Amino acid sequence: MQDGFKVDEATRTRLGRVAVLMGGFSSEREVSLSSGSEVLKALREAGVDAHGVDPAACSIADLAGQKFDRAFIALHGKFGEDGTVQGALEYLRLPYTGPGVQSSAICIDKSVTCAVWRANGLPVARGMLVRDAAEAGKVFETLGGSVVVKPVQEGSSIGVVKLRDADEKTVREAIAASLAYGPVLVEERFFGREFTVAVLDGKALPIIEIKAPEGDYDYVNKYTGDAVKYDCPAHLPEEVSSAIRAACEKAFAVVGARGWARIDVMGREDGSFILLEINTSPGMTPHSLVPMAARAVGMSFPELCVHVALSARLDH
Repeated sequence: MQDGFKVDEATRTRLGRVAVLMGGFSSEREVSLSSGSEVLKALREAGVDAHGVDPAACSIADLAGQKFDRAFIALHGKFGEDGTVQGALEYLRLPYTGPGVQSSAICIDKSVTCAVWRANGLPVARGMLVRDAAEAGKVFETLGGSVVVKPVQEGSSIGVVKLRDADEKTVREAIAASLAYGPVLVEERFFGREFTVAVLDGKALPIIEIKAPEGDYDYVNKYTGDAVKYDCPAHLPEEVSSAIRAACEKAFAVVGARGWARIDVMGREDGSFILLEINTSPGMTPHSLVPMAARAVGMSFPELCVHVALSARLDH
């Protein structure tokens, strides 16, 4: 993944001592360790004074005592993307990558994110926030049996159940299973092409089409093997591509995001589309998609890591 890229002395001085936060406490810990290890390796090989820090093994006092100049957040999920660590870093006056406290708290919750997008005229699926499996009857009556059931604060497809023409009993069972991870968002399921759009500094990178076996881009397909195929840039009419990129840039802006993110999109045959969710600490594993989009515009993985690290800042 590395290409011999080296930062100059001025950039090295500007970056200073960088903490790469990885691991943590969430259900995505292993993915985060993989992302963080890749980022750490790339920064070091580029000549950056970077150090790995696992919040599960390092207290806030320990972090403060190590005299870092900025933090690259490679944490995923709860305690990493929900405003928790961002708040701690604000308290320490340690600039960090990605959105700030409020934006992170909005974006970690799929239901809240969709509500903000809908209020700003962006296309999203019909959905219902569910806290009890007893609500399955109302869900089935409102949305039918073709639905996607997903925990509102999990990523990497953890706890997600996709149903097609299911009966009410199956919908109830899916909701009960997903509730193990907290409140769930049940959305009308669309069948079409699956895309993802990396947004860097507020601008959309080339759209990636995800071609997963039987359309099932689950945890296994995301992080293991080579069954999933990708088109980058996606083969789309220019007017459709432009509309998707513009929508993702607006979606990034209205939730107050900054730095970088990745937004998932579902396309339909008539050229219409819906926005699914936003990831404010995108994966940086060997199978991840933001590096793929960056390569499409001539940015290597180490250059991407340095670029993101340079964007670190505080809310206040």
